[in-house]
Amino acid sequence: MPAARQTGLLPLAAGLFSLATPAGAGTDFTDLTPTERAVFHAEIREALLGLPDLTDKIAPPPIDPYADAIEDDLARIEAKAARLFAPGLPGFGPKDARQTIALMVRPDCPECARAKAELRKLAETHDLRVTLIDITENPDLAQALDLDLAPSYVLPDMMLRGHMPAIVLQRYLAE
Repeated sequence: MPAARQTGLLPLAAGLFSLATPAGAGTDFTDLTPTERAVFHAEIREALLGLPDLTDKIAPPPIDPYADAIEDDLARIEAKAARLFAPGLPGFGPKDARQTIALMVRPDCPECARAKAELRKLAETHDLRVTLIDITENPDLAQALDLDLAPSYVLPDMMLRGHMPAIVLQRYLAE
């Protein structure tokens, strides 16, 4: 703190201390002369200006408890992208579509069949390519992605475990 600001705190502290004493308790601050009032205001102003300015402090960024998990998922997706999104893999939708989803399924899975049907409808209205991957035929891929639930959806920027209603998938595709 600059020396000029330190000097203003001492008289203020002394003044405030004097208020706590019996002599200071009787001081009528409403009955100050214009000079005394100006001196008193100047001391208070100097003391307040000496306080740290917290208005320019920025709050620390919020901590994202899932940041590491998201980063790990994205790294796994990137490492397996050729086995997930290559145009020659079995699936449906235009091979050069702007958006891609790899649908991880199991045989004899009613939820998987429902997911396929919903994605087929979405592929009709969106520029979407869906790759179909049987988890039982590709257990190493499912394990590498840490997917143990069918159906699961793998997009280039996220993984969704379990069946997602078409309206939820539309929302992800719109982003």
